[in-house]
Amino acid sequence: MKHVLFVLVALFCLLMAGCAPREVRYVVGVSQCSDDEWREQMNKEIRREALFYPGVKIDIRTAKDNNAQQIADIESLIGEGVDLLIVSPNEADAITPVIEKAYNKGIPVVLVDRKIRSDKYTAYVGADNYEIGRQVGSYIAERLQGKGNLVEVAGLKASTSALERHRGLMDALRETPDIKLIASADAAWLRVPAEKAFGDILSKFPDIDMVFAHNDRMAAGAYDAAVKQHREHDMLFVGIDALAGEGYGVEQVANRQLDATFIYPTGGDKVMEVAMNILQGRDYTRETVLSTALVNKANARIMQMQTAHIGQLDNKIEVLDKQLDTYLMRYSSQRMLLYACIVILVLVAMLLFFVVRAFWTKNRLNAELSDQKKRLEEQRDQLISLSKQLEEATHAKLAFFTNVSHDFRTPLTLIAAPVNQLAESNKLGENERFLLNIIQKNVTVLLRLINQILDFRKFENGKLSMTLSRFDISENIKDWTDAFRTLSYRKHIHFTVSVEEPSEEGYVMIADAEKMERITYNLLSNAFKFTPENGTIEIKLSQFTKEGERWLRYQVSDTGIGMPAEHVKHIFESFYQIDVHHAGSGIGLALVKAFVEMHGGTIAVDSGEGRGTVFTLEMPVQQNGVPEENVEKNIVLTNLKEGAVLSADQETIQTAPEVVERDDKETVLIIDDNQDVRDYVKSLLHDKYTVIEASNGQKGLQQAMKYVPDAVICDVMMPVMDGMECCRRLKSEVQTSHIPVMMLTAYTMDEQKVKGYECGADSYILKPFSARLLQVRLRNLIDNRLRLQSFFADKTSLRKEPIADLDKGFVEKLRALIDEQLGNSELSVEDLGDKIGMSRVQLYRKSKALTGYSPNELLRIARLKKAASLLASTEKTIAEITYEVGFSSPSYFTKCYKDYFGESPTDFLKRKG
Repeated sequence: MKHVLFVLVALFCLLMAGCAPREVRYVVGVSQCSDDEWREQMNKEIRREALFYPGVKIDIRTAKDNNAQQIADIESLIGEGVDLLIVSPNEADAITPVIEKAYNKGIPVVLVDRKIRSDKYTAYVGADNYEIGRQVGSYIAERLQGKGNLVEVAGLKASTSALERHRGLMDALRETPDIKLIASADAAWLRVPAEKAFGDILSKFPDIDMVFAHNDRMAAGAYDAAVKQHREHDMLFVGIDALAGEGYGVEQVANRQLDATFIYPTGGDKVMEVAMNILQGRDYTRETVLSTALVNKANARIMQMQTAHIGQLDNKIEVLDKQLDTYLMRYSSQRMLLYACIVILVLVAMLLFFVVRAFWTKNRLNAELSDQKKRLEEQRDQLISLSKQLEEATHAKLAFFTNVSHDFRTPLTLIAAPVNQLAESNKLGENERFLLNIIQKNVTVLLRLINQILDFRKFENGKLSMTLSRFDISENIKDWTDAFRTLSYRKHIHFTVSVEEPSEEGYVMIADAEKMERITYNLLSNAFKFTPENGTIEIKLSQFTKEGERWLRYQVSDTGIGMPAEHVKHIFESFYQIDVHHAGSGIGLALVKAFVEMHGGTIAVDSGEGRGTVFTLEMPVQQNGVPEENVEKNIVLTNLKEGAVLSADQETIQTAPEVVERDDKETVLIIDDNQDVRDYVKSLLHDKYTVIEASNGQKGLQQAMKYVPDAVICDVMMPVMDGMECCRRLKSEVQTSHIPVMMLTAYTMDEQKVKGYECGADSYILKPFSARLLQVRLRNLIDNRLRLQSFFADKTSLRKEPIADLDKGFVEKLRALIDEQLGNSELSVEDLGDKIGMSRVQLYRKSKALTGYSPNELLRIARLKKAASLLASTEKTIAEITYEVGFSSPSYFTKCYKDYFGESPTDFLKRKG
């Protein structure tokens, strides 16, 4: 056993050694003077380059332009015993002593970008600030053609980079004495100080030709100051850095805010390369000067594209690095598992020597338990991962909705206030007031939806509170339900509110009246949304005692379409939607449940397909807390005018009005489930067309079969039958296949349009649409159809193509005669000729020339189309229709009908159902 113990200990040590993390060989401390975007880019490059040197740890500190903080950072890094220091000094005089201290302690020091007042450093990496200042001066001299006024916005003047850039600038400008440096300001490398300093300069100097800032941030600040004084076009701006990215130097040049900028390379990768050469004893260059270049409008766009491509490559490198870390972790886990398996196998092998049978039994059980445990762990990890992903997605969606809702509230409020003021004006015409009412109604809808989203977000974050008050719910319920009365009348829904005999205390309760109103509103909206015409909706109030306290039972029931069991258990979940035809925001019922639970109550639903739905709420009558004094909650739904009631998800439910009588104008059928849209389109068309309406695709199809309009305007997304299916059915019926269909849609995707055209749509109008565009396109559709279709397109009335004025009288008289004599089976061509005043031959030739049909053909077609209309819209028998339209026998009528329509009247009635 001693040998066994020894072997196990040895294997355990081997396992621990194999699992130990990799040794850190070098610690490199980085002290940055600032945390601007230029230095963030350098830090990123340093970290990325360090990945190529295993065993290197990078510790980056940022002083934020504070000398004392940078000295403390360097002292801390020295105390921690870093192997090498990388320092970008804030101010040379202040930082020099502490850098000399590190150098004297034998710590290599690599200076970046800026130098110190000493030679006690190991290496320097950065651009030549004097040279870049000289290049800027040469560019200014060339750009101003040797003459002009110049303003310099300098960096921190105690830093070597600012001093050298200024010196290089001045040396270059000595060759052009007519360029005057009229002002200079220290802006400490920052945008806001630069804006303030240059603003003061602008107020003193009216004539400035060019501004040179020591970096792009200060150049942008100077530009902002010029914009505020409307002088940005009077001068040119030049900066240094040429960083790519949104709002940085290259983009500012491309957008013509800066005239030019000069590349000041970050060189993070070069810094790390020099540092590693020093640490590993390889040769290195003590002074590494990075090159620079001009960026102006000629190459800024190219720089942007190149930088974008480099950024993509950097992102790919980061992704690969993360994948590598994942693979290394996986490898480490697998190695640990391998070592563990080796230990177990050795142990089992040694135990096998002592008890063979016991070993095999135990081995089998352990193997089974191990596999089961592994599967359970994998399932647990998958469930945890999916749960986190779902939670993150939900919170992201809610956060997005909340942010958008906050952004919408102010402009919507600013819209609502002027609209309400306009509504009170007595100078509006009837049409203007009609349009204003639509605006008022939909602004209210948006505000209500936004408030609902914000309330739901507050509840999710635990910040939704109650405002308690004392009120009589039986009285308030009457006011809350009044807004739904109009809709109940229009949909012929029997809507009742019943209240059981109250106790001595009555129905006075302490609760949040506003939330109770919202509960009522959402539940009733859903009930009206899913309850068809002639249905029943009922609200019941009652009381009961639970654990010695009075409780309220509040039921909302309907005889609507109901819900399948698989949907019932999910309807209170956030963002759950039953189908696309009844899709809303998905938070209405979730918010109802939240409000009920805040009151310490419960909500349950009982529903089934075809048997309606019952929501039952139970909650204490008296909530814990102090109600507001002298407040009697009596909240009434506002802005819900006759003809519009909102669902829990803020969708408008409407019923179609009766069809107006047709006159001699062309007829247009409008199919849309939104009453406001139908009213608005009708207001655009009623002067030139007879307009009929339908609230969904199924009703629209029935209206089209009955009235055969000249054109159909149809929405895409509707309940019962959507616009696509309605269009397909219209185009498949003989009676309606010729009618042009215009689709209204909010979708802009080509796939959606292709699907619509495949269903037979003739045109698309995108929401929101131009009134003029809709009118012109509708006119063109009808005119184009009239040029192609036969003369009998609607209710057997003769339709005329463009003809000469002399022929109009003939066509109108022929049409009137055929309409009058349609039921006369004895009517002959001679009779028609006598009434018109022509011989048989003259009538034949005239009719054939103008219509393309002989008089007999016109009469037969008119009778067949009249018969088709009667078959589609009445319950008359085939025999009755045969004689009513002037055929002498049902058999001959059946033959003619089948020859013309391709099916017998009996087949049509079977298909009609």
